[in-house]
Amino acid sequence: MGAVHEVWVNRKNLRETRLVDREARALEPGEIRVAIDRFGLTANNVSYAVSGDMIGYWKYYPAEGDWGKVPVWGMANVVESHAHDIAVGERLYGFFPMASETILTVGTVHADAFMDATPHRQELPALYNQYRRTSAEPAFLAGLEVERCLLFPLFMTSFVLFDYLEDNDYFGAEQVLIGSVSSKTGFGLAKLLKQAGSRKVIGLTSPGNLSFVHALGCCDQVVAYGHETEIEADRPTAYVDMSGNGTLTETLHHHLGERMVESCMVGATHWESRGRGSDLPGARPTFFFAPAQIAKRDKEWGRGVLFDKASVAGAAMAKEIADKVSVEWVRGGEDTARIWTEMLDNQVSPDRGIMAAVSV
Repeated sequence: MGAVHEVWVNRKNLRETRLVDREARALEPGEIRVAIDRFGLTANNVSYAVSGDMIGYWKYYPAEGDWGKVPVWGMANVVESHAHDIAVGERLYGFFPMASETILTVGTVHADAFMDATPHRQELPALYNQYRRTSAEPAFLAGLEVERCLLFPLFMTSFVLFDYLEDNDYFGAEQVLIGSVSSKTGFGLAKLLKQAGSRKVIGLTSPGNLSFVHALGCCDQVVAYGHETEIEADRPTAYVDMSGNGTLTETLHHHLGERMVESCMVGATHWESRGRGSDLPGARPTFFFAPAQIAKRDKEWGRGVLFDKASVAGAAMAKEIADKVSVEWVRGGEDTARIWTEMLDNQVSPDRGIMAAVSV
């Protein structure tokens, strides 16, 4: 069976990593072994780690003690199967660990997907237990593996956020602020809002990312951090926080006061500044949980309809920004661990798309 190579992260000190090599175990009935050959690494994965205990991301692939396996979106091949409905050679897309391989338990099977039925995962958000069987998916997805790993999960969140705002009539807001708009989820949301054209779109970013954001053409106004007073304070405003920067949130709430009609926390690009003051004026900052909005739409629209809408939108946006993001490949556990720490330290510019594989 050979060895399994994994990258572990200290849950209490995210910059501390550990390369683990262990022997692969034998499969039980209903299980499949998958070889993971590529996955995307973005600020989204940092958010998974930062909120891992609150949401349960660390529980999908448990490690030992204070160590954890950061989940990633990637592609894998089934190399061994003890499940009747999933054959060796199938290509899968889904939620994997930073590892060379993993074992999944096959539950409910559909033509284009199956659900993982590992007992400890059943209490966790079901969205991340679904694995797509790529041979049964629409043909346009076949040539977009890199985009699916790198951009689709982020643009999926962008689309669900857009739908959430639309679903709530923007909470009465006339303008939408997006913190860390240079992040892929951030500019994905900005593009959807700009296309809708019903609200003014304001992106906040660091001075070094201003030119990148301007080139995307996704905002009506771009504001550098430290210049928040340039934002009109007399208009009802919804704030979508991709940065996790508590100081920025406080600044914006005090600037807008009761005109801050919605304040939702999504990402954690500035994860070390994520603390927030209490008793802020305006709407209370709340954590946005995408699976809840997806579950709502699954009940209202039917299973998978929102996912399909988001996939089409994600493919369109991926094609649109193809010349703005340069894909870089990182191979091996050491280099994967290195780029992970660079992500934590915001050393990966938004025009770089990191694709990784623990196997060399």
